[in-house]
Amino acid sequence: MKFPKSLQAKLDQRQAENALRQLPVGKLLVDFTSNDYLGFARNERLFKAAHHYLTDYNLLSNGATGSRLISGNHPLYATAERDIAQFHQAEAALIFNSGYDANVGFFSAVPQRSDVILYDELCHASIRDGIRMSQAKAYKFEHNDTVDLERLLQRYRSESAEVYVVTESVFSMDGDCPNLGELVPLTEKYNAYLVLDEAHALGVFGEQGEGLAQSLGLHQQVFARIMTFGKGLGCHGAAVLGSDSLKSYLVNFARSFIYTTGLSPHSVATIVVAYQYLEQEQAARQQLKSNIAFFNQEKQRLGLKPMFVYSKSAIQGAIIPGNETVKSIAAQLQQSRFDVKPILSPTVPKGQERLRFCLHSYNSETEITQVLELLSTFVFK
Repeated sequence: MKFPKSLQAKLDQRQAENALRQLPVGKLLVDFTSNDYLGFARNERLFKAAHHYLTDYNLLSNGATGSRLISGNHPLYATAERDIAQFHQAEAALIFNSGYDANVGFFSAVPQRSDVILYDELCHASIRDGIRMSQAKAYKFEHNDTVDLERLLQRYRSESAEVYVVTESVFSMDGDCPNLGELVPLTEKYNAYLVLDEAHALGVFGEQGEGLAQSLGLHQQVFARIMTFGKGLGCHGAAVLGSDSLKSYLVNFARSFIYTTGLSPHSVATIVVAYQYLEQEQAARQQLKSNIAFFNQEKQRLGLKPMFVYSKSAIQGAIIPGNETVKSIAAQLQQSRFDVKPILSPTVPKGQERLRFCLHSYNSETEITQVLELLSTFVFK
């Protein structure tokens, strides 16, 4: 079948760089790859509880699909958004179909033509895509560098324009966190609006897994928090947390919310039940915390610490430069039953290729020790 030459050339270039993306084949390996930090996606009780929730509240008959502004706004949405807002101590919550939709919808709609967006250079692609769709001017600051951010705040502050500062509570490739204790006062000093993507912090940080900002008591100073459910909650969707006015604005102007079919009642019920489990499943959260600490101890014991990005989250990245090298080591780990994926350039910059380990409540200490001991044999041979 005919295919454009320009597109084939780009595929050929990826192939030559050993960076061609392909869909992985599902294998029964020890999971160090998924974002299912608390095991909710594999929790049969949670799945059944979502179905019972629909039955108990007689919501199975109300399954209309369509845009939420037309036919898709079934009654469960109001319950879910109320419960999410209460859990996160926010004025309001608005559910989107995914974290990508939430970021694209927010950043393409909220910052205006005269405004300025200052974003961390390692922000996720969904944030960058939303910023590109915005009419605002955008400038990146050095990763987790409040000095560089203040330089930009001084340069671009204006009485006639709003400034939005954008970062993540846990960075998806590095697993590190910003210093919110410095960042929040800095944005307040320059009267800027702080936007925080909490995708990889939900379920991981806080006494009830509420996320980083809330765990530090700084959430009321954050203009908008984006909570993605496909990581720690093991289900689909996301929510933007903020004021009632922000929710109303997004309902009216966020195109990824307006022009899409809303989630099904079962999907929304799963979100509601997952939040209930988040409050109840203290053992899973504590086990995840213990596994993170044990992983850090083991990489120190085995002399691997220098190759890892500093992280106290569930994401641990071992820098192994070169697409071919990191793919080879990942393949050897997979042959030994451990599902560890390589992260290649251009997803990360050249020279920053890595193995990305995702830790879970259901990983055992034996599995952690074995995979790191294997890694050490491949690295130090």
